[in-house]
Amino acid sequence: MKRVLALALVICMVGLMMTACGSATSGNVIKIGVFEPSSGDNGAGGKQEVLGIEYANSVLNTVDIGGKTYKIQLEIVDNESSTDKAPSAAAKLVSAKSNVVLGSYGSGVSIAASDVFAKAGIPVIGVSCTNPQVTEGNDHYFRVCYLDPFQGTVLANFAVDNFKAKTAYILTKLGDDYSVGLGNYFKEAFKALGGTVVEESFQEGNSDFNAYLTTAVNSKADVIFAPTSTEAASLIIGQAKAQGIKIPLLAGDTWDSSVILDAAKGSDLQVYVSTFFDEGDNSAAGSTFVKNFKAWLKANPDKLQNNGGNDIVAAVSALGYDAYMTAIEGIKNAKSVDSKAIMEALRTTKYSGVTGEIAFNETGDAIRDVAFIKSANTADGTWKFIAIQKVEKK
Repeated sequence: MKRVLALALVICMVGLMMTACGSATSGNVIKIGVFEPSSGDNGAGGKQEVLGIEYANSVLNTVDIGGKTYKIQLEIVDNESSTDKAPSAAAKLVSAKSNVVLGSYGSGVSIAASDVFAKAGIPVIGVSCTNPQVTEGNDHYFRVCYLDPFQGTVLANFAVDNFKAKTAYILTKLGDDYSVGLGNYFKEAFKALGGTVVEESFQEGNSDFNAYLTTAVNSKADVIFAPTSTEAASLIIGQAKAQGIKIPLLAGDTWDSSVILDAAKGSDLQVYVSTFFDEGDNSAAGSTFVKNFKAWLKANPDKLQNNGGNDIVAAVSALGYDAYMTAIEGIKNAKSVDSKAIMEALRTTKYSGVTGEIAFNETGDAIRDVAFIKSANTADGTWKFIAIQKVEKK
């Protein structure tokens, strides 16, 4: 009998503790879900995006609403860079009762998980997912980055303006929304400028790009455009180096990574990327962010390792920081921890970020008209600022 009473007492105490904890969590904590890859093809970039979010949380981890102070808690999941795994990763953030979600690096996983967040009524702020489909046809997804139609046009203009390119070789990954989408936007813009395109696609799991590079050379391409994951990019660069390729390699934001710098270091390759932020930004906000983020990385060996073992500031880290701060502004404007209220408030939320002014249009997309062009300094493994590129409206 005593054992039964003791067991009943334990169950009761556990129940009370869970109730108390649940009350404390819901009453004093706001959860920001982080939906990013830390493994798979885009794991390297995903980790750098998360670093920006984590740094932002270290800078600002409370918010006052209605005279009450709430602690901001990050709930981080790995979507494994996989469209198949993305929905289950998103479901974990729903189960964790995230009030708002940030992510992801990779448009495909963002699109694949979108319905999970929509059904739960949770707003999501995309950080670097640039494919238009991320926000199309829904009212819960926002983003702080520019879109691929703009990015593709910027790169096509850069190819023509800087290399007088008349023929472009485009290499994309089959089934990858980001790769195929950006490849198509570049193609449309390049052809509109009078250029000719030769294009090929590779399958998932492919690791030999020599035949593709040979085709590019034989087609007398003036530029090679390869909007791929960092994992594929590293292989492409290594094999281009071995072949002695002299054709400039162009890519979008996914190539803005120390993985690319490491692969290209010590070669004669010309590598150019479009991106969202430049470490050499001399604005007050940009330079302060770079200085403090580097110090934070150096003080945290595990964080430094996630950044590729160096303190080079990736554009996606700056974007991750801005996405987090924009979410906080949305929460403040909502004057509520309710996800639906936050979703509505985000529509009119504005934030002056380290990557520029952030505001959303009617589809939830950031109003952006500027991209940074950088090239890889293959001598010392750093990025060199080339230009701020705009696309003139006609």
